[in-house]
Amino acid sequence: MWLLVGLGNPGDKYAHNRHNIGFMAVDAIAEAHGFPAFKKKFQGLVSEGVIGGEKIILLKPQTYMNNSGQSVGEAAKFYKIPLERIVAFHDELDLMAGKIRTKKGGGNAGHNGLRSMDSHLNSNDYWRVRLGIGHPGDKAMVHNHVLSDFSKSESNWLKSLIEAIGTQAPLLVQGKDNEFMSKVAQSVDVKE
Repeated sequence: MWLLVGLGNPGDKYAHNRHNIGFMAVDAIAEAHGFPAFKKKFQGLVSEGVIGGEKIILLKPQTYMNNSGQSVGEAAKFYKIPLERIVAFHDELDLMAGKIRTKKGGGNAGHNGLRSMDSHLNSNDYWRVRLGIGHPGDKAMVHNHVLSDFSKSESNWLKSLIEAIGTQAPLLVQGKDNEFMSKVAQSVDVKE
């Protein structure tokens, strides 16, 4: 069993924010693999299904980004899911917009959702799918950048990135994270 977590903020106000790209990724996985509608559970929205022969729990914490770990910790404990089978999809300022990287463990780079997960899981040794949203170039502009909507010019690469994540999700749960990352990257057309 795997726990795939999309990090973001609940509510229509935030739905298209860069900070919510994790929710978008999990929604794409649910759609691509015929998961049922999300239901309220573990202070989040949960959907259960199967991908590549593996039982998958999709989770979108509804506790706001800074407290995402509360929801993730509850779900992981309830299902007894080990850290190596937890994957967090999240926005990444330090990656160029449209880029993707997978990694296991590591620091939170100031990401409050990851910081909260680290705290509630008592470890940072879970998988992350880092989804590049680019840096605004000035530290003072970061808050507004992550909490603003993707622009129209970003919509093409965003759509191809999110759809590719949904399509290629079986590779991730088969332990083929490098192949997953590579195939998703090949599907994304980012205009430099």
